[in-house]
Amino acid sequence: MVNPAHEAAVFERLFGPGPHLLRGAEVLTEQALFARFFDEEAANQALMAPPLEAVEETVVEPEVVVEAVSSPAPEPAPVAEPVSFFARVKQGLTRTRAGLSDGLAGLLLGKKAIDDELLEDIETQLLVADVGMDATAKIIAAITERMNRKELKDSDALYDALQEEMTSVLRRSDAGGGLQIDSGKQPYVILMVGVNGVGKTTTIGKLAKKLQQEGKSVMLAAGDTFRAAAVEQLQVWGERNNIPVVAQHTGADSASVIFDAVQSAQSRGVDVLIADTAGRLHTKSNLMDELSKVKRVMAKLDTSAPHEVMLVLDAGTGQNALSQAEQFHQAVGVTGITLTKLDGTAKGGIVFAIASRMGLPIRFIGVGEQIDDLRPFAADEFVRALFDR
Repeated sequence: MVNPAHEAAVFERLFGPGPHLLRGAEVLTEQALFARFFDEEAANQALMAPPLEAVEETVVEPEVVVEAVSSPAPEPAPVAEPVSFFARVKQGLTRTRAGLSDGLAGLLLGKKAIDDELLEDIETQLLVADVGMDATAKIIAAITERMNRKELKDSDALYDALQEEMTSVLRRSDAGGGLQIDSGKQPYVILMVGVNGVGKTTTIGKLAKKLQQEGKSVMLAAGDTFRAAAVEQLQVWGERNNIPVVAQHTGADSASVIFDAVQSAQSRGVDVLIADTAGRLHTKSNLMDELSKVKRVMAKLDTSAPHEVMLVLDAGTGQNALSQAEQFHQAVGVTGITLTKLDGTAKGGIVFAIASRMGLPIRFIGVGEQIDDLRPFAADEFVRALFDR
């Protein structure tokens, strides 16, 4: 007799929903034997029943905690600090400093006695650096007087005295920080003059940008009608900085172009009008007379115009720059000077020659090609940059 408990256990093993130890054909064989020897009807019912949905066993993987390794935060990019007037001018005067202040320092190195022979050597050094006869004579005379008063005890005292006397010469031309625009004059008209190749048109572009950065509205007049390249250069500056440019065709009358520009600036309420003119030789009286014509035409619209006649000089031309200043001043009454290309010459001493002979305000100096390299002139800072070791 079959034990009922045993029968139920076998049935559960073969037909139950749980996992089976036997697989495939082995299961079928065992199920058939059960039907033959135990309960055929129960076996058939179990085989005909719909299969139970398999229950997926979810294997929970142990959570792996990966600690993030904190990488060092990137260092912020260095912020370029604006270059000071002193640093930029010192850099720009490298060649002049090598010829002038280093030469003077070499003369005084190890010198104990300050005598006439030393003063003659200093005088020669100043002349070689294009300081000029007038300025050199004033400096040597002042040094001699201080020697006679027993103020200069050694070479260090003499070196300091030289800087003081040279600064004194330059103060005659110190305009107090560039060009001061009179807001009561609208437009404030700046007439730019100079010989060919001094960087006049480039200086106009830099000056226009500087004034624009100060919040002033600016207009340019392309009065150099002899060179198509000059007109195009001004137009490029204007487009780049959103500054209107008044121009006519190549060969047009310069006075006519500037007359139109003054009218346009007046109607638009522009703060500053900068008028370019063709480069001309200071020795050609007919060309210089044309500048006088430009001034007369301006006066028809504004009796006080131009409010500034700015002469642009190339510092690299040395004493020839002084001759240009004298001729242009005689022809059109120069009121301010801009010295360009000081960074490319050893003849920066011409600044002293112009200040001593002319006494005209030096508005700006050019110490590089960037817009910010047009710097307002300051006598004390200039000499300090020139002599800084």
